[in-house]
This record gives sequence, structure tokens and C-alpha cells, in this order.
Amino acid sequence: MIQAVQLTKRFEDILAVDHIDAVIQEGSVFGLIGTNGAGKSTFLRLASGILKPDEGQITLDGQEIYENTEAKKKFFYISDEMYFFSNASPLDMMTYYSRVYDRFDKERFHRLMKSFCLDEKRRIHTFSKGMKKQVSVICGICANTEYLFCDETFDGLDPVMRQAVKSIFAADMEDRNLTPIIASHNLRELEDICDHVGLLHKGGILLSRDLDDMKLNIHKIQCVLQPGMGPEDLVTLKCLSSEQRGRLLTLTVRGTREEVEEKIKAYEPVFFECIPLTLEEIFISETEVAGYDIKKLVF
Repeated sequence: MIQAVQLTKRFEDILAVDHIDAVIQEGSVFGLIGTNGAGKSTFLRLASGILKPDEGQITLDGQEIYENTEAKKKFFYISDEMYFFSNASPLDMMTYYSRVYDRFDKERFHRLMKSFCLDEKRRIHTFSKGMKKQVSVICGICANTEYLFCDETFDGLDPVMRQAVKSIFAADMEDRNLTPIIASHNLRELEDICDHVGLLHKGGILLSRDLDDMKLNIHKIQCVLQPGMGPEDLVTLKCLSSEQRGRLLTLTVRGTREEVEEKIKAYEPVFFECIPLTLEEIFISETEVAGYDIKKLVF
């Protein structure tokens, strides 16, 4: 488990991480969402012990991480600013990481390099950005750590490679209880992989929710009400938003599906249906309630 308590980091007059409290359970996929400058990368650098907190603390399985060699063996950090040794090949990086991580799986490294059609002996500086990202992911997976910190890992990957990486993450979660923490500016990229999502804004966590709970407790209803009725008449429903086009009324409503359907039926609508919400729509509704416009924060 990773726990941050009042975690704070400043760079001169910039408050990059602002008294964050967060808990990331092992065996889950935690997504950090936010625009550039929201604090995602700084949070991951604090979590990986690259940066020292100015206030508060962050621990991994109860251990503080900064300058803790044993704690650092439990995770691999895939940085958005990928670093490789000068003139190194993927084989050179494999040799290096196998000395750092005792459980580095060399056989799997060779298999994945072949599967991704990457030349192990070619100099990495001649690779494209997407190919470099693939090498980073392969090294991270083969390190066999308990946690994997991913900073914009899907950025630069084509759709096929994105899905391939997600499939590898899912398999390792099932096989060895891997815990990926993924920072991204793109909410849509994380919808099909994350269990829990935290929205960062100006260094603080604006919203943190379990996705299953969110999806089970907020719904979109499309309906046609009886003549003379409008959304203001639906007093028993906990409406977060409503939009009317002609007679078709679209509502975003809080509550379980059973509760919502029972309440809407009581108004004897001419027609209604319950439609699944996307993660984007859920976050828009939740943040608007809190007084923010997520479209300006993320999209």
C-alpha cells in the first residue's frame, strides 16, 4: 500500500503538490488524471524517492521511500522523460536493470522484445519515441517489482501498442498482483484499465473515486415525460444535470439503477431508458457539482 499524508512539494514560489492525502491499495490500478502542471509527475517522483517532500510524508508498505534502497526495490518508475545510457542498446539496459532488480526476468525480456519487433542490439537513440517507450515498458514489466509507476506511459504509443501494454498490465496484475500507478492527461485512456482514479488540479486532489462505485451510483436517463411535466417536477430524483431537446429529456441522476428506475417509473413517463455513462461523463458530472469544469481541467 502507498500512503501519502499531507504530502507537499514546492519549487521556489510554485506549489507543485499541495498537502495531498491519498491511499493506493496494492493489486489495484490507480489513475492520476490532470493537465500538464497539475502535479502528476511531481507526485510520482515523490513516490519513487527522486524528490524529498517539503512537508508530510509518503510511504510504501509502511516505509518512507526517500533514500530508502530497500523500498525502492519494490517499484519501477517509467518516466515520461525517458532516460537511457549514452549509446546503450536494449540489451545494455537489460544488463543494468538485472543488477538493480534481483527478480529481473531476462527470458521474458527477450520474448517481449521479439513480440514488439524491437532489435535488442540497436542503439536506443536511433529509436522513435514510441519504440523508446516500448523499451521502457518492457524493462519495467521484466523488473518484476510489486509496483509500477507510469508517467504518461501510453503517450507516443499507437492504438495497437496501447492495447498490448494494457493487456500485459492486466496479466501481471492477475499473475503476481502487480500494482500500476498511471499518470495521464487523457481520461479516456484509463477508462478500461483503472480501478480508482484521482483528479489532480493545481497540486491537489480535487476528486478521488473508485470507478465501480462511481458507475454503480450515477446514471443517465433519457425520457419523455407526460405533457405539462418538466425536470423541475422530478423532485424525488437526485438530478446532477438535465438537458431538454424537444420533448426528449436527458438526466444525470445519482443513485443505484434500481432506485432510479423505480423513481422515474412513478412519474409514468411516456418513455424512458437507462444508458451507461462513460468515465468522462461521470467526472464531468461529479466535478460540476463541486464547482469545477472538468473540460477546462482535463480535455
